Amino acid sequence: MELALRLDSYLEEYRYKYLAIYYALRDAILEGRLAGGSKLPSTRYLANLYDISRGSVAQSYDMLLAEGYVRMEVGRGTFVTHAGPSPVSNEQTPSAQITLSSWGMRLMSQQPVSYDHQKGEGVISFLPESIPMEYFPYDEWRSALAYAGGKGGGDLEVPTLPEGDMQLREAIAGYLRITRGIAVDAANVVLFSGSMQGIAILSQLLVNEGERVVVEDPGYFGIHKAVLACGGTIVRGAVDEEGLIPEDWNARVLFVTPSRHYPTGAVLSLERRRRILVWAQEQEGIIIEDDYDSEFRFGGRPIEPLKALDREGRVIYLGSFSKTMFAGLRLGYALIPNALLEPVVRSKAFYDPISPGLLEQRALAHFMVHGHYKRHLRRMTRIYSARHDRFCGLISDQINEIFRFIPGDAGLHLYALWQRSAEEYEAFKSAAKRRGVEFRDAKGYRILPGPIAACFGFAHLHDDQLVEGVNRLALAWQDVQQSF
Repeated sequence: MELALRLDSYLEEYRYKYLAIYYALRDAILEGRLAGGSKLPSTRYLANLYDISRGSVAQSYDMLLAEGYVRMEVGRGTFVTHAGPSPVSNEQTPSAQITLSSWGMRLMSQQPVSYDHQKGEGVISFLPESIPMEYFPYDEWRSALAYAGGKGGGDLEVPTLPEGDMQLREAIAGYLRITRGIAVDAANVVLFSGSMQGIAILSQLLVNEGERVVVEDPGYFGIHKAVLACGGTIVRGAVDEEGLIPEDWNARVLFVTPSRHYPTGAVLSLERRRRILVWAQEQEGIIIEDDYDSEFRFGGRPIEPLKALDREGRVIYLGSFSKTMFAGLRLGYALIPNALLEPVVRSKAFYDPISPGLLEQRALAHFMVHGHYKRHLRRMTRIYSARHDRFCGLISDQINEIFRFIPGDAGLHLYALWQRSAEEYEAFKSAAKRRGVEFRDAKGYRILPGPIAACFGFAHLHDDQLVEGVNRLALAWQDVQQSF
């Protein structure tokens, strides 16, 4: 049986058996070897088949459920919900030439995002995309889902407004009032299928072809792509170790990550925030503030968001649950000023006339209102803080002569500037790959060529993985030294 053979190989690869089962089943679903609607084996059967604990199998099933790959039906079992590609490869048939719009042609002219992921046996990945799920409060989340699906959650057959379910919008507004100091009305909260959908829709609403848009350099490549696809002209916003450097830009729209600059982690000072707000007032402009992972702060309360300082309705605040909950929960949100609220809602309605995922929206509202979300964030912040400190200590002991890490007090990754030659860096990347360790080259975040740098995600790695990963990086540097 193909699935059984693949599962055997995963059990050899992963130290934790529940992760082996999770990744084996997830890959089988994504590759189409387990089709949508397929029934998974019972946890008892799978546990007996591979001589592992039933609890490990149940935990892997819970992870698949939380990320939307399966559904559980009481009395019937667990079924695949995700429809992957067909495992059967059909011959390619001729296709007519189709002319794309200007938007489509601009989109296709961009390089697709490549994460250079070399998944394989024994590889330790410092790529910053992974989110650890072993500490996720599955019991509380299942309880919230059950509540949302029952009478307490309300009628699920009533169409939801394009801007999202009001229960969740009110929960988000209350959370932001307490944690961010933003005076927000739930009516101004608009939900999106992830923050990237919000970025794309806002770009389409605000950016004309040829219009100048300020984006950070380095910065989030999703923003770059959204602006370019709309035909906008990117104006480089220079960044230093204190974040975006304010200028008198000849532009009307600015994208910025002030709470924790992406990717360096720099926190924008209060003085710079005020200068940016003055610029927006003088230019009659709009600021899109992307607050993507500052919930995980190890060094105290963050500086107030730009939105908390906004007195003219010129700041759109973007947030997401992808980093705080799990990646499969595609929920983001934006706080929209009154002057833009109707255009944003109409644009959202164009893509989603009925807001999707009502069950998950109401479950998350219940999860937040009953304090589970805050407790989950506090727990994960403690864990991430310990891993951050451990990683920094290992780096300082073993490879501090080749990287200078930008200090940070929040987030799930660290940004590091290379301290040697460009030739040595290329050799180091190759040596690290041979040693079975990977990290993100930061050049993909840049508009113009700049200092060589890398990003290291640490939050998803256990202590033994951090130790082994940094040890491999040190060995890779030794390999480079011997060759030069």
